[in-house]
Amino acid sequence: MEGLTRGKDMGASVSADTAEFRALLEKLSDKATADYYNPYTAFDWPEVIPTDDFWMSPELLTVHGTEMMDVLTPEQLRALSRWESVHFYSLNVHGIRELLIEVMRRIHTPGFETPSEFFHHFVGEENDHMWFFATFCLRYAGKIYPDKKLKLPEVPRDAAIENFLVFVRILVFEQIVDHYNVRLAGDERLHTTIRHLNRLHHQDESRHIAFGRRLVQLLWEQLVAAGIDAPTRRETSNYVDRYITTSMESFYNPAVYRDAGIADGYALRQRLIAHPARQGAHDRVLHKTMDFLTRIGVLDAGW
Repeated sequence: MEGLTRGKDMGASVSADTAEFRALLEKLSDKATADYYNPYTAFDWPEVIPTDDFWMSPELLTVHGTEMMDVLTPEQLRALSRWESVHFYSLNVHGIRELLIEVMRRIHTPGFETPSEFFHHFVGEENDHMWFFATFCLRYAGKIYPDKKLKLPEVPRDAAIENFLVFVRILVFEQIVDHYNVRLAGDERLHTTIRHLNRLHHQDESRHIAFGRRLVQLLWEQLVAAGIDAPTRRETSNYVDRYITTSMESFYNPAVYRDAGIADGYALRQRLIAHPARQGAHDRVLHKTMDFLTRIGVLDAGW
């Protein structure tokens, strides 16, 4: 990790204070104001959500495309959809907590003067999201699944590289989640509360993603302009690739399989992660993210 730990100081600023960037931030801030809703009054939480309905689209289940779709009974598939739904919202709670901490560390600090105004919209909306995802889990499942995602090794890095990696992680997380939001919001087989939850989240995330893509590109361009060396660039790319992989693998939770009444969840997790159909499903989820990171030069072509 020498390139990341002892590379040339790249500087920590988001210095691209361009008219184009400011115009984007102003547009997104105006849209955030226009789209504002009170999360505490936006939901008419029902007493129960029927357990004999799907809570997650079958096509989004971690067993979809594998022989397990035929092995599991209809009752088991519905139970799995219920617990994978709760797990998905639990992942959102943990992911939002992480990104809020990182953004709050940077708001109104040197180098982040330009995006700080939009950060206020971002922080407020993400806090709302964390509340309504947690509320869903606690109301209808009585729990939030613990955060079990594999943590990547922490190493000291140049501040500019750390800033870049923080906002790449946020962007990757948001684009993965948004892939599910769009499909869940449009699935008429699901309860209206589930669809409404995902529709509201997508409405806000579309702005966050537009902001995140531009910020990540600016931060990467600054690293390249500052002369990031080949070993550092390779290690940075490898870190991003590992983060993307662990993010997708976090969807496969043995505790979810246990709650759905499926035996030997740990072995099932390993079989599913390695299954060709699941790798194809990951590619579909990640397509926009990987294409963007390849286009700007963070990842190599042919991912």
